[in-house]
Amino acid sequence: MANGLIKGLHHVTAMAANPQDNVNFYAGILGLRLVKKTINFDAPDVYHLYYGDETGTPGSIMTFFPFRDMVPGSQGHGQTKATTFSIPSKSVDYWIKRFEQFKVPFKAPKHRFNETVIEFQDFDGLGLELITNDSDQRTPFSYGSIPLEYAIRGFYSVELLETKYEYTESVLVDLLNHEFVAEEGNRRRYAPKDAQPGQIIDLVYDGQRTFGVGGSGTVHHIAFDTETDDTQLEVRERVIRGGLMPTQVLDRQYFHSIYFREPGGVLFEVATSPPGFTFDESVETLGTDLKLPSWEEHRRAYIEGLLEPITLEPEQFTTAV
Repeated sequence: MANGLIKGLHHVTAMAANPQDNVNFYAGILGLRLVKKTINFDAPDVYHLYYGDETGTPGSIMTFFPFRDMVPGSQGHGQTKATTFSIPSKSVDYWIKRFEQFKVPFKAPKHRFNETVIEFQDFDGLGLELITNDSDQRTPFSYGSIPLEYAIRGFYSVELLETKYEYTESVLVDLLNHEFVAEEGNRRRYAPKDAQPGQIIDLVYDGQRTFGVGGSGTVHHIAFDTETDDTQLEVRERVIRGGLMPTQVLDRQYFHSIYFREPGGVLFEVATSPPGFTFDESVETLGTDLKLPSWEEHRRAYIEGLLEPITLEPEQFTTAV
């Protein structure tokens, strides 16, 4: 497989129970930009909220389906264990104080692969981490409530919880041009060649757990980034030849997608870099208005009546330190 068909992570999509709480946490407490406010194309009475850097660059995008009053899920095999964000080493104390101020559940920093890791959870109990590194040159975003020198740079990695690593490893290595990078205990790390933060997959394997159950506080799928429609079709053919069953290409308005489930149970997506989030908004106005796909525009008034109004007020989350 030619190098570069998969560039790293594109986005991670999770489930939540309350859209306003979701905005408060990810745009308010974490300081990510709300880059797109649209709907779940399969359930138009539910938002699809996208957070990321200033323009929603692949590798920075965390998205949510906030189903009102959704029953909490439970973590287990076949799920993403944690979604991790990249921060500078000097920002650890800042984030600890910020989490304490806003009563975010977190654990004391620990070390992993020579990195400092802070485990924490959102309001739905979703597993998240901050990981320090000083090689991340991506430009951070801030609404002004978080100093840029401490702000999140984008994803660092995702952790997948598996019963064993061998089958998932074969998909990553043989089909998605990842390489084995390192091992520590029951954690194995994979990434494309010469990977940067935002391109890393950790497999955490433990045969004693049960399989997870979807619901609020769980990840629905993780998406890998590919450059074009042509490279996506190359990946799709590769996946078919590998014995898996990808979907047809689906138009997600801001990218094109295929989906397939890896042998361990995690739902994978391969998404194109273009068209991107400025497809229907300028950079300056990203996330301002409710954006609907063209085939739903005639029902705008009806759909808006189904959705709970949400407000973006990141100034409420300025750290008092």
